[in-house]
Amino acid sequence: MSPSRPPDAVQLRAAVQRVSAWLSGDGPEPPRSDVAAAVRLSLRTLAADAPGRTVEVRVPPFAAVQCVEGPRHTRGTPPNVVETEARTWLELATGRLQWTDAVEQGKVSASGTRADLTRWLPILRL
Repeated sequence: MSPSRPPDAVQLRAAVQRVSAWLSGDGPEPPRSDVAAAVRLSLRTLAADAPGRTVEVRVPPFAAVQCVEGPRHTRGTPPNVVETEARTWLELATGRLQWTDAVEQGKVSASGTRADLTRWLPILRL
């Protein structure tokens, strides 16, 4: 799947459902490959929903995308960066965690004036 082509909604839903019990606290940690697929597909969906290159969203070690319309960044570290771990990202992407709560709790590092993803979250609700 190319980075510019958004994932199929069915693929995204299936990938997120495979990790849903873990996100709800009702199941064991899923295989790394399932977490990676859910993260990558949800980030690609974000990039399709919020096209642009102003904000870089990083979910190490799985993926990073650039999104949000505005001045394009071309060299070095972007001025608007969002970084979090996989579980927090997937909780945000599915609406289990609110953006402001994640930032206040220190679960998300968001720097720059455009690094607020509230407008585009959740990406998918199960």
